[in-house]
Amino acid sequence: MATDSSSEITHDFPGFFKVYKDGRIERYMNSDFSPPGLDPETGIHSKDVLISSTTGVKARIFLPKLADPSRKFPLLVHYHGGGFCMGSALSTRFKNFLSALASQANIITMSIEYRLAPEHKLPIAYDDSWEGFQWVASHSNGQGPEPCINEHADLGRVILAGESAGANLAHYVAVKAGATQLPGVNITRLLIVHPYFGTQQVDKFYKYMCPTSSGSNDDPRLNPEVDPDLMKLKCDRVLVCVAERDFLKSRGDSYYEIMKKCGWEGEVDYYETKNEEHCFHLFNPKSENIAPLIKTMVDFIKHD
Repeated sequence: MATDSSSEITHDFPGFFKVYKDGRIERYMNSDFSPPGLDPETGIHSKDVLISSTTGVKARIFLPKLADPSRKFPLLVHYHGGGFCMGSALSTRFKNFLSALASQANIITMSIEYRLAPEHKLPIAYDDSWEGFQWVASHSNGQGPEPCINEHADLGRVILAGESAGANLAHYVAVKAGATQLPGVNITRLLIVHPYFGTQQVDKFYKYMCPTSSGSNDDPRLNPEVDPDLMKLKCDRVLVCVAERDFLKSRGDSYYEIMKKCGWEGEVDYYETKNEEHCFHLFNPKSENIAPLIKTMVDFIKHD
């Protein structure tokens, strides 16, 4: 009896996605869509913007209360996690988190909606992430495409942030901004939360999504230590956040040690949350450890 190609699985990465012989992709978890607008709990107003009509890359911007129309706020540019293949900047999970962060730190936050693997093979997510940051920089003369960035974002105080795969992307953008000497923006902080980097073993999951990668530690996207541009990382200070029970904790620890020992001239801080798992602040909204974690992020963002 002939096998039905619509049901035959050729690749299965539990927790992320399955690939069927006919090319169909099925994710284990799909993101919801939460429309932008006013968040009644924080008073933060969000709006969606189109970054590229060619690629369809979008971003969601979260604005604090604008009591003084002439005031400018630091801008946090965020890259969401999800193993490069799941998650959305337009979901409820990130709307809640980034609204809270914008409110407590009194900043503008902006999350890039990059295209997902495996439909869009890596390094497309990296390219989209960089394009999103270049879009931010295009506002440096006050004549960019988005009025609220022109009028209210202080591009001399920019923070890059991300969790899991998003932390990997944020690091990549910070390095590339320094290596290319991107004008118009000054990155002051890099917030790395529960990061996804590589190990000494071949990461078959990453290699499937990025066929041009070896999937191992000779790829600078997986191992910052071998990146010839690492010392050009553009910011003054890095905070590495890990969780005690996170299956990726060792990768966060390794990243912290690399940044401490590589000779980079900025400051590197470390924060560990005990008895918590990967990205608990997004998946376990009732955790009593969320408030201390966000306070740590806020203090880091505000640190002079």
